[in-house]
Amino acid sequence: MNSFLIVGLGNPGPKYAGTRHNIGFDVVDEIVGQNYTNFSVHKKSNTELAETRLGSAKLVLAKPRSFMNLSGGPIKALLQYFSINPAQLIVVHDELELDFGVVKHRFGGGDHGHNGLRSTTKSLGTKDYQRLSVGIGRPPGRMDPASFVLKPWSKQENAEIPIICADAADEIIRVVQETRLP
Repeated sequence: MNSFLIVGLGNPGPKYAGTRHNIGFDVVDEIVGQNYTNFSVHKKSNTELAETRLGSAKLVLAKPRSFMNLSGGPIKALLQYFSINPAQLIVVHDELELDFGVVKHRFGGGDHGHNGLRSTTKSLGTKDYQRLSVGIGRPPGRMDPASFVLKPWSKQENAEIPIICADAADEIIRVVQETRLP
């Protein structure tokens, strides 16, 4: 059976809900909601976890309960627990270098300064995993990027988030369906 681990990056707790840095959590929440399943705590990996199926593929959906900069450990633990190859990992994250709302899938590559991706690459010892980048745009003026990613969405942006999350979820489904595994 083909299995995929889909991990949304974000920071835990209500303080960070609705911020740009948590768009990965929001996308995973969208997939879980579409599949009428629920999260439960997976203690071995310190994640919130849900499982569902897409055709013959098993989807393991996760949100690490650690902070973004420490996401790699829980992701590695999940890959080991479910015996999933890193090539079948899709990490969903915010991306400053993409315009707001743009969704882009890629395999491998650098972390583009993203601490969650850096932690994942370091923990896995490989860059060979999939990324789904969700554009949050650049900070206005001279605002510090670290401050920008932790700010809540504007009222106008917030109205578009459900559509962006649905588009990102559709892209993940497309990737899973088109992936040919040995």
